[in-house]
Amino acid sequence: MGKWIKVSGTPYSQLKKRGRKAGLDEWSKAIIDQTKTRKPVRGSHRLEVLFVLPEDKFPKDHPYGNDLDNLTKRFMDALQETVLKNDQGGDGIVVEVRAQKCREAAHGTRGAWFRLTRCEMPTDPQNSKPDFDGR
Repeated sequence: MGKWIKVSGTPYSQLKKRGRKAGLDEWSKAIIDQTKTRKPVRGSHRLEVLFVLPEDKFPKDHPYGNDLDNLTKRFMDALQETVLKNDQGGDGIVVEVRAQKCREAAHGTRGAWFRLTRCEMPTDPQNSKPDFDGR
């Protein structure tokens, strides 16, 4: 895949305890509907995703917004129905994840931008060094 793909809609986390719970299924459906014509990938991949969240996802009691792990979980689960469906393990082929979130006002319209790029799965974790800034 490699190029950035936009999924429009309001991102929702894996679970929701309060507020508009119908948004959970709507977001999953939006991801599936907007990626179903993409060619499924095979083999180990890196997922990069930027969630663009509306202001109401940053309430005063949770000023940093939705948890990235929960946003990413719902997103990857939906991609299992489309671009991650043709390999054993479904979204298990994602061996590396880079996830970010930002406010809609800072980045344009709400939704998510993502790309999947082929990468090798580390074979020797003892000798593998993460490719992070500020090592």
